[in-house]
Amino acid sequence: MSGVMTVSEKVHGSASAAQGAVAGNTGSRIGFENVSVAYGSLVVLESLNLTVNPGEIVALIGPSGSGKTTALRAVAGFVRPSAGRITIGDRDVTHLPPYERNIGMVVQNYALFPHMRVEENVAFGLRAKGASEDIIRARVPESLAMVGMAPYTKRYPRELSGGQQQRVAIARALAIRPQVLLLDEPLSALDAQIRRSMLDELAKLHRDLPNLTVLYVTHDQTEALTLANHIGIMRGGKLKAFGSAQSLFRHPPNRFAAEFLGRANLIPVTGLDGADGARAGVKFGAQALSAQNHHRLAKGSDCLLCVRPHDFKLQKGENDTNSLTGVVQSVQWQGDVHNITFEVAEQVLRMTSAPMSNPPEPGASITVHFNPADVTLVPEDKVDG
Repeated sequence: MSGVMTVSEKVHGSASAAQGAVAGNTGSRIGFENVSVAYGSLVVLESLNLTVNPGEIVALIGPSGSGKTTALRAVAGFVRPSAGRITIGDRDVTHLPPYERNIGMVVQNYALFPHMRVEENVAFGLRAKGASEDIIRARVPESLAMVGMAPYTKRYPRELSGGQQQRVAIARALAIRPQVLLLDEPLSALDAQIRRSMLDELAKLHRDLPNLTVLYVTHDQTEALTLANHIGIMRGGKLKAFGSAQSLFRHPPNRFAAEFLGRANLIPVTGLDGADGARAGVKFGAQALSAQNHHRLAKGSDCLLCVRPHDFKLQKGENDTNSLTGVVQSVQWQGDVHNITFEVAEQVLRMTSAPMSNPPEPGASITVHFNPADVTLVPEDKVDG
């Protein structure tokens, strides 16, 4: 096979390969089949095809207006697709009202009832579904225990911290025993320390409930990389990339995915050779470099060398056969890392390292080294908006 695959082929091919066949109960699988959402002539979600398999956490990330929250709200039943089909398990839920979909949903602003105590908030969904008092008495403490809020049953939301309120919101969503859990920016209103703690709690919750299927919308790449089995990257209402968290980070399929997830350095290179194997040689100006050719780009293709900031090193390692020499522009110390920007042949690049006792000074010449096994080639395609 020669040439460069289209963005659509790469996205849908990686989605199919990543998802495959899943054994066991499919009742909590979420399916999007050519789903579009439009408001008049404005299309905000375009022909989305995506499967979230039972027991998976799939995170949707992307800039504001990319369509990720619209996709989540379409699953919840709060927006009606203009085309396509949404399924949960084997049920077509496209036209069902939210209360018939058996979903739990948590949003960023907690949405707790201020006049109700914690236990009443958690019981609300159960009562709305007509659950018996025996079930409510059993489920409320059980759900609160899952999120570490059992001691707070009698408090009002105003007597809780932001992180505690969000835990109650999650407990309320879990109390109804949903097939799927939808999380819409659930941690964005929390400060950094509480957010890290809540990430740990969400990871533990999923370990305790391994059959729960989760669709998670976030702006925060750390949340997506920490929690998700697979990540979808959206832009302009379209799915631009999909794959496992590690594969998208190490081998992004296009420029936008590489830039959005992890802020990669993208170095324009030419003269790709050795394209039949896993590794290929390229040139950056007169400098010969080599990298993983994960996407099997064709010989002679112009492409981008994708290097993560932490893959650059000032001290050459045994396998660091690539090197670049440039001039330091800035050095920033941020406690546990030094961030260095430097210019090589009019390309501004970034590197991060552990704190250095004698970091280079702005204006100094530095040589950075990196391992061909740690970097990959990305097709030079300008991803449409």
